[in-house]
Amino acid sequence: MKDLISIITPTYNCAKFIGVTIESVMKQTYENWEMIIVDDASTDNTEEIVRRYDDKRIKYVKLEKNSGAAIARNKAMKLAQGKYMAFLDSDDIWKENKLEKQINFMEEHNYNITCTAYEKVDEEGKVLNKILKPKEKADYNRILLDCPVGNSTVIYNVEALGKFEVPNIRKGNDDALWLKMLKKEKYIYGLEEVLMQYRVRNNSISSNKLQLVKYYWYKYRKIEKLSILRSIFHICYWGVIKILRIK
Repeated sequence: MKDLISIITPTYNCAKFIGVTIESVMKQTYENWEMIIVDDASTDNTEEIVRRYDDKRIKYVKLEKNSGAAIARNKAMKLAQGKYMAFLDSDDIWKENKLEKQINFMEEHNYNITCTAYEKVDEEGKVLNKILKPKEKADYNRILLDCPVGNSTVIYNVEALGKFEVPNIRKGNDDALWLKMLKKEKYIYGLEEVLMQYRVRNNSISSNKLQLVKYYWYKYRKIEKLSILRSIFHICYWGVIKILRIK
């Protein structure tokens, strides 16, 4: 029997996309998984869509009030029972051999945290011809500088590293989680094959660059406890990369 993989999927008002996301999990060639979907009090018909899928491996929990992705993610992580934990946002899509290839990669090299390359698609699923490749290995400082890791590509070994709590910030909580992990494990290792599709959505929280500044400042100063000067440096570096798109 292959080891159980717990798939962590927070969601909020994602009825338009979550069905495709679930189907990408159900098509996996690696079959021993549980998908824990924690609904952050959606007001659309997300619950109706999820409950259409009659698969005991899919577990759905709905929170009573909207509290943010970090709270929903933490709830799912606490419920997870797998040796491995994989992360999948409720609008992203996995290639059907994603879990199998990535677990083989981890076990072959004895890696505890890994990510993969991914490509961008638009709201309708059209490929945008933009592939983002991970670094061969990324340490704490590399993730802090400009996180080259796609959230929906990450798998880590819970048995080796234990469980973590996601810092409670609305944006960038995935980056903050990797930083926590990298205080315990030296590197996140990258598999260069494209195994995930990242959906670029209009009006998402990540599309508002100015709003993002406050989240990143909070992460640098309050969570990572960097100095003011170092925090300013990272905000400026992030601004050049993300806003001016110069690299």
